[in-house]
Amino acid sequence: MIVLKSPREIEKMRDACKMVAEILLLLRERVKPGVTTAELDEFADSETRRRKAKPAFKGYCKYPSALCCSPNDVVVHGMPTKTPLKEGDIISLDFGVLYNEFYGDSALTIPVGTVPARINTLLKATEESLYAGIDKAVAGGRLGDVSHAVQAHVEAQGFSVVRDFVGHGIGRKLHEEPQVPNFGAAGTGVRLKPGMVLAIEPMVNEKSYEVEVLEDGWTTITRDGGFSAHFEHTVAITDKGPDILTRI
Repeated sequence: MIVLKSPREIEKMRDACKMVAEILLLLRERVKPGVTTAELDEFADSETRRRKAKPAFKGYCKYPSALCCSPNDVVVHGMPTKTPLKEGDIISLDFGVLYNEFYGDSALTIPVGTVPARINTLLKATEESLYAGIDKAVAGGRLGDVSHAVQAHVEAQGFSVVRDFVGHGIGRKLHEEPQVPNFGAAGTGVRLKPGMVLAIEPMVNEKSYEVEVLEDGWTTITRDGGFSAHFEHTVAITDKGPDILTRI
């Protein structure tokens, strides 16, 4: 069942989403060669609790950390480690909070120092595909319009969208209906209505879209070793168009 949010509930979600955006901005400033993802996770956890909120991911289905840290060929759900980031890496940071009964969720991928031109293009194409999808998140449209816009933009740049993981509805629960694939046909899927709130999150691979989950049950990598990028916003459907709640 898709839960529609009232304008008052969306404003409460905006508070949670603003917090996510602010902490991700602080994390972005801390990404540099020599920093460990364990240090980034510790900062995200402490900063969240300082603001009287709860890290959304920590303890969720037994996930151990506040922050998902996915470097290079890790697509999603990478766990923080004490291995230092190095020049030429990329790092995807996926982060959420629970605040005042509602969740916010967002992600971005950050280059560590200077990265090859093709990897910069991967990051740019992934972020652009997120906004291409958001542009289609309009009342009266179809969910497939969002999915198709993401896929079309990514594939036009020569990259591939992950099939095994998708975006989702969000609200009082971290994961709600509907699922939001990053691939599909325009004009298909559920009708978009005011009050729907979606976590739209393209996961884009440099090469093949095929992935595999490691033995820890969380860390997901590209099967061919290519790099992967991930961008996400929490977006409310309104009568006036898409409202990006996680954008400062």
